[in-house]
Amino acid sequence: MPEPSSNDLTSLVGRLYDQHGAALYRYALMLLADRALAEDAVQQVFASLLGSRIATAIESDLGYLRSSVRNACYSMLRRHVTRAEAGDGAPLLEMVPAAGGSPDERMLLEQAMRMLTLDQREVVHLHVFEGLTFQEIATMQGASINTVAGRYRAALARMRLQLTAKGERA
Repeated sequence: MPEPSSNDLTSLVGRLYDQHGAALYRYALMLLADRALAEDAVQQVFASLLGSRIATAIESDLGYLRSSVRNACYSMLRRHVTRAEAGDGAPLLEMVPAAGGSPDERMLLEQAMRMLTLDQREVVHLHVFEGLTFQEIATMQGASINTVAGRYRAALARMRLQLTAKGERA
């Protein structure tokens, strides 16, 4: 099979970005809680596709792209621990399509999501907003399905407690 030209590769990477860029950014933002770092992580992944010419092999493999973004995010977290913990104040749910709910309810959900550990937040995002199964998440994270399901249950319990406490104070 002949090697693709630079124009073909650029076009393919552009199509991949058009198809998956927004979802990958939402995922990176959920992990990093920082817009600039999330944008950098996604940009880094797509730039590496151009440089490595692997784009033709993964033409529509969202799993590979998601894993690459996850790896880039975790690398950034190791380098920017204090910044990533604090975040830039960007709403984690800013780009998630609203399925109803008032602005106040979205704000409470946002606060509850921020109270989760990184692993819990990642599982909730991948399962609820990206539609992945626990098995797919387990494979991606290199964890057992029981661990992933446990993280999800713990996240829901923590969010429920947080939201109940907020509701009682209101």
